[in-house]
Amino acid sequence: MSPTDHYRSLERMYAAAPLNKAFYHPTMTVEEGRATIEMVLAEHHHHSGGAAHGSVYFKMLDDAAFFAANSLEHETFVLTSSFTTYLLRPVVQGTLRSEGRVVNIGKTQFVAESVLYDEKGREVGRGNGVFVKGRTPLAEATGYAPPIP
Repeated sequence: MSPTDHYRSLERMYAAAPLNKAFYHPTMTVEEGRATIEMVLAEHHHHSGGAAHGSVYFKMLDDAAFFAANSLEHETFVLTSSFTTYLLRPVVQGTLRSEGRVVNIGKTQFVAESVLYDEKGREVGRGNGVFVKGRTPLAEATGYAPPIP
């Protein structure tokens, strides 16, 4: 499978994840060592104070960093080993965009960071994590499939 086919397969895998239904089907693009995710924030993502819950920040940041890492691993599903999230400002509405990139590659792990932006381009969150090669072949992951010729 070519690198481009791998990136598209990762995008299909992300779209097929059952969890993403609760987040109103965010979209993702992947390239070598990078991933970008966009999602429209809805009221059901709010905590009782009327702004986005921290779990939304975490998901957007972790997913972008995770898929940036998995873009460089073509055989197995990577796993989040640790992830630190920084919530910088509240967001109530609009489209969120997270951008992840790999900053270090080891023999068995990747270090990636991500930034979350509101629709005005303001940084609202930041995260970094360590991702390790798992044992599950990507071919067995829901939605990951080679393109149809």
